[in-house]
Amino acid sequence: MYRAIVARRVRSAWAHIDSRDPGFVIDQLAPGFEHSFAGDHAMGGTRRSRESLTAWFERVFRLFPAIRFEVRDVLVRGMPWNTRAVALVHVRAGEVDGVPYENELAQTIDLRWGRIVRIHTLEDTQKLAEALERLDAAGVGEAVAEPIVGA
Repeated sequence: MYRAIVARRVRSAWAHIDSRDPGFVIDQLAPGFEHSFAGDHAMGGTRRSRESLTAWFERVFRLFPAIRFEVRDVLVRGMPWNTRAVALVHVRAGEVDGVPYENELAQTIDLRWGRIVRIHTLEDTQKLAEALERLDAAGVGEAVAEPIVGA
């Protein structure tokens, strides 16, 4: 039962993000959390403050205004004091400078007593880096900006 509740919460969190409401996720964070996104590009890096994570989400929505997320599966293991969920998500962002952008991501979410302590996201960084380069070539300088990081 507990694992089903966690899986439902993860799906709900992605539904909020899909609706441009990252505040739902931010409200679930433990005081000492870590959010990391793999890759050496504008979306990469590690954030440890609500402010830097909010800025990161804002960048995602600026760079990919048509972005949509579809949760394909959620796997959960552990007990309330040490839970891990893995979400497999399909990403669509319409066209990026004339080229359709689709990607897959796997996200690991660690929870302690219902609070998120760590989020680690792996997306096909080659596809993402190519999309960011196309955005830069189209004049969107933020696509090649330094990653948003912060404690």
